[in-house]
Amino acid sequence: MNPIRRLRRFAAVLAGLAAALVSFSAAPAFAVPPPSHEGSAGTPPSSAGVHTVVVGGTPGWQIALIAIGAALVAATTAILLDRTLAGRRRVTTSA
Repeated sequence: MNPIRRLRRFAAVLAGLAAALVSFSAAPAFAVPPPSHEGSAGTPPSSAGVHTVVVGGTPGWQIALIAIGAALVAATTAILLDRTLAGRRRVTTSA
């Protein structure tokens, strides 16, 4: 087997494992907190003094970093796919 092909396969497996690790480590970020039990048996919770505060979220620099990373991955994948398909095409000559 060609050493370059072996290296490319190793890099693809390593990239897949890295993507799986990132996706599994990001899973707790989507966890939903358990519902609070303010009222006791049968009594509804008090609604006096409830203020909705919006905190958290993803900062803009992280969104930009994710978008740049996704664009780089998409561009790299497109280039590798194009080069792979170009190597498999047959060259035809007209007489």
